[in-house]
Amino acid sequence: MPYYEFLWTDEIIEHLAEHDVAPEDFEQVVSAPDDVGASDSTGLPCAWGETIDGRFVICIYEEIDDILLLPVTAYEVPRPGESF
Repeated sequence: MPYYEFLWTDEIIEHLAEHDVAPEDFEQVVSAPDDVGASDSTGLPCAWGETIDGRFVICIYEEIDDILLLPVTAYEVPRPGESF
């Protein structure tokens, strides 16, 4: 499992809360993703995975360097093969 540091700001924490995603959820998914890729809309790196409470989310972030990530957004999405 890779090691990352996360650069949290009050603004991003508030933004994630609007999507019912806590910083701990974000860190869990990015640190142990089910899949990784790039956002269709921004091209930024992203990770998909399960939160601590079992929801499936996408987490989008910027890579500042090899270990420092700046969270951008996260929200619940259907699991592969499922729909809402």
